[in-house]
Amino acid sequence: INAEYGQHYYITNNLRMSSIGSGYDLSAGQFSPDGRVFQVEYAIKAVENSGSVIALRGKDGVVFGVEKIITSKLYEEGSNRRVHSVDNHIGAAVAGLLSDARAVINRARDEAANYRDTYQVPIPLKTLTERLGKYMHYFTVYGSLRPFGVSILLGTWNETNGPKLMEIDPSGTARGFYGCAVGKGKQNAKTEIEKLDLSNMTCRELVKEVAKVIYSVHDEVKDKHFELELSWIGKETGGTHQLVPQDIYNEAKTFAEEALNDSDDDDTDM
Repeated sequence: INAEYGQHYYITNNLRMSSIGSGYDLSAGQFSPDGRVFQVEYAIKAVENSGSVIALRGKDGVVFGVEKIITSKLYEEGSNRRVHSVDNHIGAAVAGLLSDARAVINRARDEAANYRDTYQVPIPLKTLTERLGKYMHYFTVYGSLRPFGVSILLGTWNETNGPKLMEIDPSGTARGFYGCAVGKGKQNAKTEIEKLDLSNMTCRELVKEVAKVIYSVHDEVKDKHFELELSWIGKETGGTHQLVPQDIYNEAKTFAEEALNDSDDDDTDM
């Protein structure tokens, strides 16, 4: 009887521990009895607590948009950017822990530079994504390391292959997308993105839509102030990743604010 009771207590206690992570979240290299790796789940949660990051793939390029939350009135505009150039022909936007994001971006730049030095050609996005995904996955299988609390969106464009958009999550899993959203507003953003006819839209049109989606998913109650970051790569830029020009940025921002105000007016009338 005691043996049976002991076995029952062991199984019950293990299941209880596995459901809350206790005892199985001390190492990234350990599975819980129900097949979960809690350290990876916590890293994904860190990304979900970040400001929203969106990337849309149109017919002539890729547009990135970032909702960068401002937590202090003393913040200097333009610092701690979340949009980056990995190489001239590849742009990136990151969500999650900013320090982790810098480390991942630097690794991506090293991979791009090494490939260019070795083969004398720019690194293909697929190759970069595979290498960076393996690097991020490496940090999920050893107890002495922790996963990166960051998701990274990567985009490119050239005359031969057209636009490409990829996402890598904290587990190191890479996926291709036509439109992608990560961060705290990702569910609402995905709903808005699914309404767009992305394959028939130009980058100039997508810039406005990205700004509109960012403004629509922003939570004014929890996060009153934010800075909008916009960048693009495509035919408009000659295949080079750049920040969106100031005049187009201002136009997109005005479009998004007017759309938000119209939506609020409609809600008030109802």
